[in-house]
Parts: sequence; structure tokens; C-alpha cells
Amino acid sequence: MARLILSLDNQVLAEYNMTKERYTIGRLPDNDVRIDNPAVSGHHSLIINILNDSFLEDLNSTNGTYVNGKLIKKHALQHGDVVTIGHHQLRFSDQQAQEAEQDEFEKTMVIPARRQNADRLAQAEAAADLAAADNGAVSAELAEAVAPDAGATAAPESDTAAAGGDVAATATGIGLDNAPNALPLAKLQVLSGAFAGRELELTKALTTLGRPGVQVAAITRRAEGYYIVHVESGRDGDFPLVNGQPIGQQARKLSDNDVVQLAGVKMGFFAA
Repeated sequence: MARLILSLDNQVLAEYNMTKERYTIGRLPDNDVRIDNPAVSGHHSLIINILNDSFLEDLNSTNGTYVNGKLIKKHALQHGDVVTIGHHQLRFSDQQAQEAEQDEFEKTMVIPARRQNADRLAQAEAAADLAAADNGAVSAELAEAVAPDAGATAAPESDTAAAGGDVAATATGIGLDNAPNALPLAKLQVLSGAFAGRELELTKALTTLGRPGVQVAAITRRAEGYYIVHVESGRDGDFPLVNGQPIGQQARKLSDNDVVQLAGVKMGFFAA
């Protein structure tokens, strides 16, 4: 279902599910989408929905109707179009188109494990396990340093981590049913290229991304956090970047708002 999202100065004011054939936009109360502002004409614009298509028409308004910054008379709306009327914006969102584009992004960038070299994936997981174990040991040492009186209870946890107990328990990551509260879900948002704005929730224990023969990395979900590790590339030493720095052969723990660059695509990492 298509939607219109009305905003002013980046603040969302209203949302409209487009279930009718015609929607008028304007300042007067009889409009379907009313924008009570002097810069908006009484009946400013019209949207007509025909099957799966939506068409925008300017109704000879005083200040004109703009789509993505360009003055229009008639326009076939596409998912993501931003309509400017006076000082207000209407973002056109088509859920079906969004899902199709998301599927296309996943087909392009997300690589099923069965299509990857099993040995390389195993090496990536081992690197993530090692980094997670190191992180767990450091956390235990910090906890003991901050609260020395609790050393007696902290020591067994540290010993378990050193012995690999915690790592073994998370060797395949944590699924949604195992520890949903221990580690909030995170997502990647594409920041560049044709798929800019697309999002991918990192719900799997291991998500492999990139382009085979160019650059491939894996993001693993552990109890300690999310880790990115290099899997393969077409050139020696061509590692993914996090905040502009190559990650090398070691797994790198991701933090909220990190920028990952992989196979020429920039993606933001966001913790929920």
C-alpha cells in the first residue's frame, strides 16, 4: 500500500494510507490532505491512483508543485519521491516497490553461506571467536579492577572465558530465541550507490556480504557484540574499511554509527 508522509522542517506531521482513487492536497478543509499554510493554494495538487500506479498533478497552484526539487505539472510518482508544496514536504512511500528494491539489494550484496568457501567461513568464525574471547577477558579484568571486592565472584567468569566456555556457547552466534535481551538487534543501512537508504537487519548468527571475487566480509553476532571479519578479496591485502581504516585479518568489533566500506559500498552500522 502506498503512503504519503507529511512533514515540515524534518518533523513528521501526519501519514496517509492511500486507499482511495483520488486525493486532493491543499489549504481548504475539504481536501484529503489539508496543509493550512498561506503558501499553499486552496486546491493545490491532485494524486490519482490507478491500479499500482500513482500520478501527481498540479492544479494551477500559485506557488507550484515540486518533486525532488523540480517544478512539475504532471508526474508519475515513484517510491521515495519527495513532493514539496509551499514549505511542506510529502514523501511518497510504496511498500511493494520498497520490498522489491530490498530483495534486489539482498540478491546483490548478501551471499548465502552455501555459495561461500566453507574453510574461509570457518576461518572468519574462528577470528570472530578469538576477538570475542579477548573482549570478554578484558571486560572481566575491568570489572575486577573497578570492584575488587567482587573478585571472588568475577574470577570464575574470567576463567570460563579463558577456558573457552563462553566462546563455545556462542560459536554459532546467538539466535533470536537464545538471548534476545542480551544483545539488541542491529542493522546496516546503505549510504552510497544505487541502493542508498536500504536497510538490512542482522538477525543471523553470520551474515556474509560483498561481491565474490571482489571483496567479501562476514558479520558475526556474538553475545559480546557484532564483529566484522574479512573473508576474501580479488587482491591481496584489499580489506574492508571501518571508519576509513582497513580491518586487516583480525575480526573488528562494530560500534554504533560505524561506517563500513565493502566492495565499493558504504554502509552504516546501527545498534538498535
